[in-house]
Amino acid sequence: MSTVSLFDSRSFFEKTLVHGVQHGIIPPEKIEAMNADAPKGMVQIARYFGSEFLRPELEKAKDRMLNLVSLYLEHSSGGDLHKAAESLRDNSFLSRSKGGSDMLKALIAMPQTGHFGMNETGGFSDRHIPQLATWALRPLSDYQLELAQRNQVALVLEAAIWLANALGLDVDDLAEAGPDAEAMIRTALLLHTLKRTQMPDWVAFEKLVADLRKKHATAKQPLDIACPPKLPARFKPTVEAVRQSVLSDLPRMLDAQVAPRKLFSHTPAFMGRYFWLEDGVSEVDHFDRSTSKAWDKATGGHQDDGSLLTLFLCVAAGAAPKTILTEKGATALLRKIRKTGLKPELVGTYIQTHAPEQHQADYTALWQQFIDDAQAELQSDHIHAHTDGLALLRRECHVTD
Repeated sequence: MSTVSLFDSRSFFEKTLVHGVQHGIIPPEKIEAMNADAPKGMVQIARYFGSEFLRPELEKAKDRMLNLVSLYLEHSSGGDLHKAAESLRDNSFLSRSKGGSDMLKALIAMPQTGHFGMNETGGFSDRHIPQLATWALRPLSDYQLELAQRNQVALVLEAAIWLANALGLDVDDLAEAGPDAEAMIRTALLLHTLKRTQMPDWVAFEKLVADLRKKHATAKQPLDIACPPKLPARFKPTVEAVRQSVLSDLPRMLDAQVAPRKLFSHTPAFMGRYFWLEDGVSEVDHFDRSTSKAWDKATGGHQDDGSLLTLFLCVAAGAAPKTILTEKGATALLRKIRKTGLKPELVGTYIQTHAPEQHQADYTALWQQFIDDAQAELQSDHIHAHTDGLALLRRECHVTD
């Protein structure tokens, strides 16, 4: 035999009132007090959300008031009609309406996103009134779903703040930088894995990835990402979920064939997924030092005009870059120039790619002046061209006996 259940469309307030009267919980004088308070509440709510002088606004205010009372009674009692009736008996009708309003105001003021810097601060204010007007007509199930979602967002934010504090950042730093909370947590877990105690800028983050790859390459077991041992218990499930996402990222992160900058800044799935401090000065300094180191290697430490012109001429001729030529090497270079010609434009690209930025203009001017004067002679095929070309190289470039 099947059971048929009837759908009760009454509001929770109405159910509570009927239950309270039937069981002798709510006395007649309490009902009289509610009848006196209800019109006052309707006018107050209509005025708050619009105008108390328009009938449609008063009708909507009535609906909002009854819904706010229902929200508060059902939420605070856990759906227990007996407890809700006692609450209605022991407190004024308008206080239950205010209780529902306070619930919604607290909800609206909670963070909606895990991105630092994108959540409003300062609690509920007049700018939130339109949101409250909408929420005041929605059922408890909507409130509970939204509350659960915002509680989870708040928990992720709090966990990120706790981990950031351990690395020397406070909530204001995070608000200014504006990372995603999970990105903050992922980076903190990587730092913990290598026992680092400070938040990295990009240069340090790139080194962090390089060190993780080295550790992975030499480890006998798969690299493990562990949660900090002092992490508060309330954050552990949240951080564990993020840790699993880091483990999923590891195969690509540990691939030594992929440059970190390409992976983390130019791969859509990884963009914004990890967090580092933006420090333009540090990055420029690192770039300058790296460029200077590469340039010193390319020039062999020789920075005089003759050595540089020798290097540039080799590049323009498509020969191996050198800053010093022997007589035999100079002769071979001249033969190559006369056979395949020169591409002076290659030198400009070479300078822009390899030379320190502060010297690029001077190096370009040095090369341009040289090639304007020397190109015709270097590519000449007249009878004394070889002798004249060698003399030119000895005079302008770096040729040894």
